[in-house]
Amino acid sequence: MSVQFNVPTPLRSFVGGHNSLLIDANSVGDTLNHIELKYPGFKQRICDKEGELRKFINVFLNDEDIRYLDCLATPVKSGDTLSVIPAVAGGSGQTFQSLLSLAKEQVPELNPVELKSRIDSKEPLTLLDVREGEEFRQGYIPGSINVPRGFLELQVESKIPDKQSPIALYCAGGTRSLLAGLTLKKMGYQFIISLAGGFNGWAKESLPVTIPKVLSEKERKRYNRHLKIPEIGEEGQLKLLNSKVLLIGTGGLGCPNAYYLAAAGVGTLGLVDFDVVDESNLQRQILHTADRVGQPKVKSAIQTLSGFNPDLKIIPFEERLTSSNVERIFADFDVIVDGSDNFPTRYLVNDACVKLGKPCVHGSVFRFEGQVSVFDPSDEAPCYRCLYPEPPPPSLAPSCAEAGVLGVLPGVIGLLEAIETIKHITGIGTPLKGRLLTFDALETKFKEFKIRKNPHCSYCASKEGFPGYVDYEQLCSVEAN
Repeated sequence: MSVQFNVPTPLRSFVGGHNSLLIDANSVGDTLNHIELKYPGFKQRICDKEGELRKFINVFLNDEDIRYLDCLATPVKSGDTLSVIPAVAGGSGQTFQSLLSLAKEQVPELNPVELKSRIDSKEPLTLLDVREGEEFRQGYIPGSINVPRGFLELQVESKIPDKQSPIALYCAGGTRSLLAGLTLKKMGYQFIISLAGGFNGWAKESLPVTIPKVLSEKERKRYNRHLKIPEIGEEGQLKLLNSKVLLIGTGGLGCPNAYYLAAAGVGTLGLVDFDVVDESNLQRQILHTADRVGQPKVKSAIQTLSGFNPDLKIIPFEERLTSSNVERIFADFDVIVDGSDNFPTRYLVNDACVKLGKPCVHGSVFRFEGQVSVFDPSDEAPCYRCLYPEPPPPSLAPSCAEAGVLGVLPGVIGLLEAIETIKHITGIGTPLKGRLLTFDALETKFKEFKIRKNPHCSYCASKEGFPGYVDYEQLCSVEAN
């Protein structure tokens, strides 16, 4: 068992909002030290600079005041309760002016020219704009990150985890940034300065200002849930809207990819497919419907996706991908998503991505099993040929139509491909580069395997130039996936 440490309301913001903590400790002081390790800056709210209990704070061990025991040296045991009881007066105890005066005493200020000089010196300095999002979107100091003052306590630690990092705060006129500086100091941040005169003073000095591209009101409504995720936010959503993704195939893997990339706000989606909708496709290819059997898959996909997201720009390539057209088709796209169902196309996609330096999000399915990975030549990561240098011979590669595939399996693998694509575009998370993720639907198990870059790979590791495309024998029925 542990000691229960009850946290009073005024101090809960310093311990993640908790009203109590369970701590393994031997004494009152040891308990505070353990809390300080997890929540830096908390102990100074309880103790003064000499390490003594503050005069306006009482700490009770069960129902005994520790001042009449051994104070901070008072031993504790499992099952004990420590309660912090601060002096209260029923109000804040501070007027706005007294709080602002305190902030001015504790938070140094720089004028715009002085701050610009600090920035130009290239010394480590994080620019933190504490204005509201709408103010930030109208212009900001280059290189700034935005955490509105009202969300500072909730978001700043995820944006600036290092509390030793020097921070320059600014708002519109210089007042909110001073108060924000006081808050950051209470949270344990050590080196804080505030811009006197704020952003308005900076702009009046004709110093550099960035006017960001912003989402329209319509886009803000549609992608509202993304905007609430700090790792994506407006910046990440703009990256998605400005991105160009090429999807190889609008079959089992391509359909869920296309649906969710369109839903996520990818601005331009290229579709490559030369096949037509077949009745056997409808078991898994969710972009297509029964009344479109016999219609080209690309046209069927455009019809569905345009109704789903009218703002999506779709570039159709109703043709078979070959060594003669692959570079033309790939040229203008940022990410290539492989939803193909045959080895010749898969190797062609890999080789073209290696030559053109484009990331390839790979997915494949067979009966009840699937694989996902990311091959990115620009990051010196392994390519598909590092994993499988050559395709199997036809005798060892049954056609997809013969082998079959569980209808929902491409949905799982396709969505994982879509996630990796979004991560790559927005720059969040850890991509599947150098890793192969496998999924067994019968066992409902994921496994991960490390892919090493083959130093002798004739494509991604070759020092003799690109060896050329190989037109492998078609190993898989075009109507299968």
